[in-house]
Parts: sequence; structure tokens; C-alpha cells
Amino acid sequence: MKGYEPRSSSSCAACKLLKRRCVPNCIFAPYFRSDECKKFAKVHKVFGASNVSKILIEVSEEQREDTVNSLAYEAEARLRDPVYGCIGAIALLQRKMVELQHDLAIAKDRLARCHAAATVLPSPDILHAHVSLPPFPDFCTSSNDFNDIFCHSSSSQLLSRHETVDDFNQIPYIF
Repeated sequence: MKGYEPRSSSSCAACKLLKRRCVPNCIFAPYFRSDECKKFAKVHKVFGASNVSKILIEVSEEQREDTVNSLAYEAEARLRDPVYGCIGAIALLQRKMVELQHDLAIAKDRLARCHAAATVLPSPDILHAHVSLPPFPDFCTSSNDFNDIFCHSSSSQLLSRHETVDDFNQIPYIF
């Protein structure tokens, strides 16, 4: 009985609330001290003194303190949320955990992308190197005016298919 204090002449919280004389072998005394009246009141309101007494008798002495703490937590949760009780609190915490895991996965993905982008960024020496363009597909399949203007242009500014680019400003943008 961890936390058990030898009682003085005062009654335990259960006997005070139930307005009865506290006997020396009171099942409630080791777990509901005289200054814990609110704790027992909550447990009594939700479970009833008779049911709590039956639960404590069925449980081994080593587990009784944990049982009382669990009953007190469940009673407080049930008083706060009469419909769901402690299950509502557990569901809320599980939902929050899933949200945080999702946020963590997003953060890890963004970090991986930033790390990958940082390793892919060219060094200043690479910017001045020659880059060869891959073959550009031939879109000239019909002979209408629109295609003739863009596909058969003889402008010197357009690059040939296998030309080497010395400056990235020469690369045409296709939108």
C-alpha cells in the first residue's frame, strides 16, 4: 500500500462524504485520504461507493492504488464529457497524434526536397560549361500558316537541334 498513512482520529474522504464512521479496516482509507474529498466525490458520483468497494476487493492489494487512480481519472473524464468520457479524450489524443505524424511526414518530405535541391544546384564552374540540348521534336506536320511561321523560320536567333549552348540566356522558353 504505497502512500498509506496511519490514520489519526479523522475519517477517510469516503467515510466523510458518506457520513459514516470510518472503521480501522476501511477499504477506502488507504486510497482516499481525509483531504481528498473531491477525488472520492467524483468517483462516487460516477461509479458509486458500493461498486468502487467491490472493484477494490476484487483487485490485488498491489494494484489497488493504480485502480483508484484509474477510477479517479475515468470519473473526472466522464464528468467533463458525459457521452464519451475518457474514450473521447483518447480519441482526441489519437487524432492529434495522426495529425502530428502527417505534419512530420510533410516536413520530412520538404526537408528531403530541399536537401536534394541543394545537392543538385550547380557550382559556379558548371554554369560556364557547355551544355548540349537534346533533339527537339519536329512539330511541323501540317502546312498551315501557323506552323509555317514557327517551324520553317530561318531566323539566326533560333538554335539548331544539336547546337551547343554557351550561355543559358540563349535557351528558348516554351510555355
